[in-house]
Amino acid sequence: MVKCISYWSFEGGVEQKKGLKDAFFEAKETGYDGIELTIGETGILNINSTKEECREIIDLAKRMDIYYSSVASGIPWTYSLTDNDPDIRKKGIEYVKKILNITRFLEADNFLLIPGAVDVFFRNDYEKVPYDICFSRSKESIREIITIAEDLDINICIENVANKFLLSPLEMRDFIDSFNSKKVGSYLDIGNLLYTGGYPEDWIRILGKRIKAVHVKDYKLSVGGLEGFCDLLEGDVNWVEAMKALKDVGYDGTITAEMMPPSEGLLERTSKAMDKIMG
Repeated sequence: MVKCISYWSFEGGVEQKKGLKDAFFEAKETGYDGIELTIGETGILNINSTKEECREIIDLAKRMDIYYSSVASGIPWTYSLTDNDPDIRKKGIEYVKKILNITRFLEADNFLLIPGAVDVFFRNDYEKVPYDICFSRSKESIREIITIAEDLDINICIENVANKFLLSPLEMRDFIDSFNSKKVGSYLDIGNLLYTGGYPEDWIRILGKRIKAVHVKDYKLSVGGLEGFCDLLEGDVNWVEAMKALKDVGYDGTITAEMMPPSEGLLERTSKAMDKIMG
């Protein structure tokens, strides 16, 4: 397994302002093998980034001996694939297609996809979508991008997040399988599972080979809510069972810490905790 850190965990990362050379250097200095890149509407790496610009990033990563295989984006939160406004859904699909092309420019393999949302906890302007309609809209939207993902050889990795959607491992498994495509899989976020209600080891064994990438964060059940997210090894995730389950299903991809918001010493603390978790 490859030890990675999210670009969003760096100061200026969420705003897409952190220089990649600096991010790569800090990642290496604090003990990570790789980094998860992120794409915004604007900023260092964005939906209008060119093939030439991405080539420079590839060359920089090689020179600095930093690995990456996955790309994330907050754009599908803003332009949800299940929004009640069809124009927003259309724009969301168009942006995802652009991101998939940039992911290929970067020679990465995985794109983390937010598949839609019944509601968005941090957006007061998001109109709630009935669960069954969210389900059908999400499937319809993803079907529009599968062909491009297959042509580009990019994995669409559906993440379990706080979207009140795909709430059980059985539902996630069947949702993924319904597309009948090897390019649709799971981006499993272990910390999110405790927040939304679930046992990581169950999800891992049920999803099995469908898992294309893994996020880690920790969560305190006694605190609850968004305030329950905490540093690795300070929460209630059973890391021994989670790691055992990942090994049992043969997972050997990236383990990426997605720790937010950035803070002093966060990269170092997280790196040391990941060493203990990953053995």
